Amino acid sequence: MVIGRTETGRSWVLRLLGRHILVAGVSDAGKSSVMWAVLRALAPWIRAGLVQVFGIDPKGGMELGRAPGLFQTLVCTNGTEAVELLEHVATLTRQRAEALRQQHTRTWTPASGQPFVLLIIDELADVIAYQPDTTLRKRANAALQSILSQGRALGVCVIGQIQDPRKQIIDCRHLFPVKIAMRLDEAEQVDMVLGEGVRDRGAAAHEISEDTPGVAWAKIDGCRDPQRARAFHTTDADLDELSAYVTAGHRATFRPLTGKEAA
Repeated sequence: MVIGRTETGRSWVLRLLGRHILVAGVSDAGKSSVMWAVLRALAPWIRAGLVQVFGIDPKGGMELGRAPGLFQTLVCTNGTEAVELLEHVATLTRQRAEALRQQHTRTWTPASGQPFVLLIIDELADVIAYQPDTTLRKRANAALQSILSQGRALGVCVIGQIQDPRKQIIDCRHLFPVKIAMRLDEAEQVDMVLGEGVRDRGAAAHEISEDTPGVAWAKIDGCRDPQRARAFHTTDADLDELSAYVTAGHRATFRPLTGKEAA
């Protein structure tokens, strides 16, 4: 799906099937631009029930709560409900694996009759690192790692957004094949997100201007070179239109993303 434009003017294409995506950046770097661009691109499939979206927004729904109708389940805390949702998706993932084994196949396809599952976690650190309850934090990490390790082949994708990419905050970065670095504070953080040596190939995410939210460097496991791009910008009016389209069915119209809407 197209979620923005590269620095050469080409479409920024982000693939979800068989991948998980980690989006890192400081506050106001435009992390939400990636997430909303994905949801806008998926809108026809969400409306048709071919994609189910689950969301966790620990900030009380300040971000994902702008379009709650897109979500099968939306949790707006980092407490018990958030952990239970993670465990629900982990269970769904294991059940899907068992169903595919019974069908003698190892990879999900739309022909399986099961919807593609997208789990979006805004402020991931609030759920897996900053949660003060040790039991909940351990449960959250166990469930997330189960989803990340098993979900790629099963039509389950995680998009996690985080500000602090240090290993003590998120030690499962290696389970995200796609890593997107938006504006970061320090050069070392670029290596934490995209991998060592990527700065030498031009990925200076720590030098992205504060005046260009949505600009990012993206790195896909297995691809040597990073890609510089800018995600489409989504306004409040766009979100209202998106919500109406998904929840009102054929009574609403939807305007697809174009290159004119880059952030």
